[in-house]
Amino acid sequence: MKRFEFPGFVDVHVHFRDPGFTEAETVTSGLTAASRGGFAAVVTMPNTNPACDSEETIRHQASLGESFGGAPLLLASACITQFRAGEKVADLERLAEAGAAFFTDDGSYVCSDAVMEEAMRRSAELCMVVSDHALDPRIVGAGVIRDCPLARRLGLEIIPAEAEIAAVRRDISLCRETGCRLHIQHISTAQAVSLVRDAQKEGLPVTAEATPHHLLFACDDIEVDDANFKMAPPLGCKEDRAELRKAVKEGVLMFATDHAPHPAHTKSLGFAKSANGILGLETAVAVTYTVMVEEEGMSIDDWVKAWHDMPLSLLPPSLASRVVARTAIEIGENQKIDISTFASLSRNCPYDGMPFNAKAYLVK
Repeated sequence: MKRFEFPGFVDVHVHFRDPGFTEAETVTSGLTAASRGGFAAVVTMPNTNPACDSEETIRHQASLGESFGGAPLLLASACITQFRAGEKVADLERLAEAGAAFFTDDGSYVCSDAVMEEAMRRSAELCMVVSDHALDPRIVGAGVIRDCPLARRLGLEIIPAEAEIAAVRRDISLCRETGCRLHIQHISTAQAVSLVRDAQKEGLPVTAEATPHHLLFACDDIEVDDANFKMAPPLGCKEDRAELRKAVKEGVLMFATDHAPHPAHTKSLGFAKSANGILGLETAVAVTYTVMVEEEGMSIDDWVKAWHDMPLSLLPPSLASRVVARTAIEIGENQKIDISTFASLSRNCPYDGMPFNAKAYLVK
């Protein structure tokens, strides 16, 4: 068994469901899961109830995190639009002053070009990142899965790749116009990766993330109607997965979990009716080490950058400087994932029983 210690890993995409949906996760259970997964800091998404679109809700999230004890550090993102409704830009200036990590309507795409442009212009003036859930619902329609053998066998509605590609293309165009720093969440298609890569070559301030599950699985792998494989965006095909891995290895994409807990009754209805999302915090380091370092030959240094340097760069300097805990990794004999031992309140995870060759924990 070999042990390594690194600068603290940062996950810029987690859902803690607190307040409003605490049956699935609380700040306490989520931060415990983050600690067990080796994360020094996490950025929570604003799709709570109420949505995190005011100074009060940002400060409430901060107080919940502080009550946990300081590590992992909880940093709250704030809504792009009021109530995450996509219609009117939130008070970004006050949200930034209150300590927002960045702006996102995660879980929802800002369909209005005019609203998104205004948000990005104001964010640019604040030197803040806009992070977008790039999946256009007008193209998604009733879709639940990408085209694959299981979808055709069960007659499931398809989510076209263009739902992501069109959204990423629009966002990059607005980045070019406004100069705003843009971060694309959970990339899943080869074409979207190409758009991000080209934008970076052009010198635009564009970053993007890949999740462990999009790097490990492909829709072609799904054999049964198991909603633990249902997420938004959906799993791509094998060609998409290969391009995601290549882009991570090149440094085009960083890692993020999109940790999305759900109670069992919302994930037991098959692809057609179940909620989107899976757990990620307690498995992400093991999955990405196996996929990217062991299978793809990514260097340890570059792998660490994708979990530390790159996500840390999205944060305002005043928040980034607070990430002080360190991440330890043990590499050795295979360890099987056992979801019954998770700190998370939920169990929606497709990794149960799978062996991985790495284990992470937080060094406070």
